[in-house]
Amino acid sequence: MATDQAISATPIPTTEDASVPGGESSIPDEKWQAMQEVLTKVYNHRIEEDYDPSKIFHRKINKRQVPDYYEVIKEPMALSIIKHKIHSKEYKDFQEYVRDFTLITYNAQVYNRQDSQAYQDALVVKEFFENELKRLIKEKIIDEEEAKIPYLGEIPTYEDPAPEELEEDEDEEEEEDEEEVDDDDDDDDERPKRRRPGPRSTASILKREGGKDDSKDKAANDADSRKRRGRPPRVDTPMEARIKAIMKAIRKPKNNQGQLMVSHFERVPDKTVMPEYFSEIKNPMAMDILKKKLKRKKYQSVDQFMKDVELMFENAKQYNEDESQIYKDACFLQKETRKAADEEKAKPDTDYVMEDGRIPLPEGILHNGELWKVGDWVHIQNANDLTKPIVAQIYRTWQDSDGGKWVNACWYYRPEQTVHRFDRHFYENEVVKTGQYRDHPIDEVVDRCFVMFFTRYNKGRPRGFPADKEIYVCEARYNEEKHKLNKIKTWASCLPDEVRDKDYEMDLFDVPKKVKKVPSPIQYLLKDDAKETDDLPEPEWGAPNAPPKIGAVHKRPRDPKESPPPEPTPSPPPAQPPPPPQRETSTMSAHAPNGYSNQNNYPVSSSTPVPNPTPQMHHTQPAYTPQPASYHQHSASPAPPMQSLAATHPASFPPQTTPHHPSYGPTPTPHALPTASHLPSSAYAQQMPSTLYLRNQQAAHANTIHHTIPHSPYASTPSAHHVAYKPAQSIECYRLDDHTNATIPPHLRDQFQQDEQGRLLLFTAPPLDVLPPLPDDAEPAPLGHSAQYLAARKKRAAMIAEKRKREEEETPGRVAQEAAAKKARIEQGARDLQHRVIELAGKATVALESHLAEATVADLRALYGDDWKDRLNGDIERMLAAQEKVRKVEEERMARERDWEQREKERVRIEGVGAMLE
Repeated sequence: MATDQAISATPIPTTEDASVPGGESSIPDEKWQAMQEVLTKVYNHRIEEDYDPSKIFHRKINKRQVPDYYEVIKEPMALSIIKHKIHSKEYKDFQEYVRDFTLITYNAQVYNRQDSQAYQDALVVKEFFENELKRLIKEKIIDEEEAKIPYLGEIPTYEDPAPEELEEDEDEEEEEDEEEVDDDDDDDDERPKRRRPGPRSTASILKREGGKDDSKDKAANDADSRKRRGRPPRVDTPMEARIKAIMKAIRKPKNNQGQLMVSHFERVPDKTVMPEYFSEIKNPMAMDILKKKLKRKKYQSVDQFMKDVELMFENAKQYNEDESQIYKDACFLQKETRKAADEEKAKPDTDYVMEDGRIPLPEGILHNGELWKVGDWVHIQNANDLTKPIVAQIYRTWQDSDGGKWVNACWYYRPEQTVHRFDRHFYENEVVKTGQYRDHPIDEVVDRCFVMFFTRYNKGRPRGFPADKEIYVCEARYNEEKHKLNKIKTWASCLPDEVRDKDYEMDLFDVPKKVKKVPSPIQYLLKDDAKETDDLPEPEWGAPNAPPKIGAVHKRPRDPKESPPPEPTPSPPPAQPPPPPQRETSTMSAHAPNGYSNQNNYPVSSSTPVPNPTPQMHHTQPAYTPQPASYHQHSASPAPPMQSLAATHPASFPPQTTPHHPSYGPTPTPHALPTASHLPSSAYAQQMPSTLYLRNQQAAHANTIHHTIPHSPYASTPSAHHVAYKPAQSIECYRLDDHTNATIPPHLRDQFQQDEQGRLLLFTAPPLDVLPPLPDDAEPAPLGHSAQYLAARKKRAAMIAEKRKREEEETPGRVAQEAAAKKARIEQGARDLQHRVIELAGKATVALESHLAEATVADLRALYGDDWKDRLNGDIERMLAAQEKVRKVEEERMARERDWEQREKERVRIEGVGAMLE
């Protein structure tokens, strides 16, 4: 807590004050008096030098002074609130009073560091309060159940990095709070520089709020539930759990001055302040070094850890005098640490199994013949788009209680999965680091990949990394809360602790590669009416454990720290137009040697050769990474004069830009196979697969035979053969990537054309299956389907008819069965409801009886005080005696009635006999 609050000027209420009626309560007066007595003692409690440990808890924290306190603490509490509740008699039972007192110390422990004064004061108040509860139990004012301390949630341990530590260590800062670190400079005017984040553990927040994690119950398109950030789950081996237990034991003891003994050993002295320390101590050691080594998996055993602990205390004993407080604390802690280590090593490994049954697998997971371990870059199945697997790095490996193998991986988003300014440029094959650390079954790991920092990406490639695996470049980390991309300062801070100090060898390029940036692949999503004042758009989400389907772009002002987009490359000077073509035509004489006819409707000048694009070296994009067609490199020369398609291959025309479709991004244009637009016509027939080459041959023949070519736009007069016809678009072929190709069953792939490795070939236009040219005197045969196709078509029609007939026959019976099942479900539901009503009525009756009994007891207590039981027993005895007296009177009355009835019967009988005698 940031500031000490002044003690209230309102006097502490006395016992008489506590009895002011503020509402009816079932708590007896002696317990109200005990509450007030304990509260008064807490106010008056003092320790050494008349220090008041409860002073900081008198009033609630001022929200203006510490605004983030209420972001971390969801249920604030103070002594003044407890005092008001006692005065107004708002407590329904004593346990509620105990919970409020516990909440004060719990909040202080959650918000403050362990070595802070507020944290220490909370421990003092907590201990004093618990002692007072024990006294009340001993005096039989309350029972043990009423004095039970409730569990309010997890308290962050000292191993969790504090904000002060994050600011002093840049690497740790970027790792533990990635997005906030890069935004510190931007928010100087809006919040304090040293902002204190809330607890990292989602579980601790949920426990403290008394709720549960309902993110799974949210709709799949709920973006807020996807913006989860955190750290990898804690999966400790028994050895690591023992070391952490020993470190906790070191932090508990306090000296006679009320200070934690470990505070002397937190960090190595500053070398600039105490240079003499380093001249005497050759191997310094401190708690922060121990913690860092443990975090980075440097310890292989408890004994290895204990050597560093012994070194830390021996250094303190060597440098300090025997009578100093540090020397005494070092001796005491050294003994306590040895004792704790012996106790921890004596425990079996089964005592350190995690609550959820996780068993760490530090050596990695063997799956599909490969070992997957921490630090590996992988592709993970993307439920939103199988062609774009998730780029991720493994942080944890473990086995669950059912034997399933799991990995926790940090996701890296592709540019089209982020929200950014529309004119932002990215490297080809770039990804950005996120704060998403997600769990995946090992079966979802698809393949290996690699991510390089942008400072090394242009210098070479990882040595020994397979050539067929994808390599990405990373420059920035992505803040999903603010939709900001911040350049990474230290690449090591983005890696798991286990591999942070390891480096990989590289095969360097002869000359550093020039890596250019390209426009955003989703800039087409910018709305025409977008303004700089618009709110930030949200990405489109899909499956719950997957990145966004597609991001978004905006036109908001550029961040001052963000680099402006690169200047556009100036267009080349226009080329001289070729001479106008001649108007005369010539007939087709023969096929050209390359298989294409040469019907020159417009002869080509020998001084103006047809330009063919020259292949250029560029980084190959992965087959599943869509790139706009406008990114392709084409010849800068203007289009040549239109020629006969028989003489010029259709692919020699510059391909048109593929139009965008309303999907996740631009229509993909992979580069897996060289297309006609990337090769000279002489090399095309040699390098393209035979299937594609034959198709293009047929297309050329078809265009030569059946079509008339329009006049050239460069012609000075209209062509005699001008018709309203648009030439066919160049046919291009693409190859399906290995991952997607493997998901297609072989028997389906065999029905389509494939390359030498069995990968499907995709074409931008359907093949033109035409007959070869016929002699002039021959009539072309009519085209038709093959007998095999017609037979298969007939068989399919018969199968469809049979299926429909079977469904029509089964429909009446199925409808009757469904109706009967529905009726049975309704009847069963009615019966269940009736049973439930009866059950609830019984419970309500029991609850009513219990409530009446409690109310009766409360009334008796109010009437008779503590001896209400004796008075009640006396009343019961008097009531029983009265009832017995009434019963005897009633019995006598009934006896008299029976006698009277008997006499009446006898009198009637005698009178009847007398009448007869007369």
